[in-house]
Amino acid sequence: MHCQLVDNQTNLVSIVSVLRQLRPQFSADELTEKINKLHAQGYQLAYAGIGDDVYCVAGFVIGEKLAWGKYLYVDDLVTDEKFRSTGAGTALLSWLKNYARDNQCEQLHLDSGVQRFAAHRFYLREGFNIASHHFSHML
Repeated sequence: MHCQLVDNQTNLVSIVSVLRQLRPQFSADELTEKINKLHAQGYQLAYAGIGDDVYCVAGFVIGEKLAWGKYLYVDDLVTDEKFRSTGAGTALLSWLKNYARDNQCEQLHLDSGVQRFAAHRFYLREGFNIASHHFSHML
């Protein structure tokens, strides 16, 4: 399985198709437009796959905060339903950890919805800690 950063030459159709499984509120065109807008702000995409098949997609940013130092934050992480339990998520998380280290990040962070129990088991198995409660307020 190969993992790599999405670049200008990457066809986004398969990437967006998988990402829509996590973000179904967007059409493919809307999601592509949002990805392009966020890319200008530092959002990056990476994926794991075999051949032309995209198994897993991650959207992330690198930033810096007083509390965390330099960090890689995973905004979006989803494995295609057809390819779950194939090692794709583990492969992509490993790639993200290495990418973070290569970019002098001190930490890797992500949030996960409180109802996503299978995802929580996966993250804990992959060495993540539940470090805080994330609060939000809709405006």
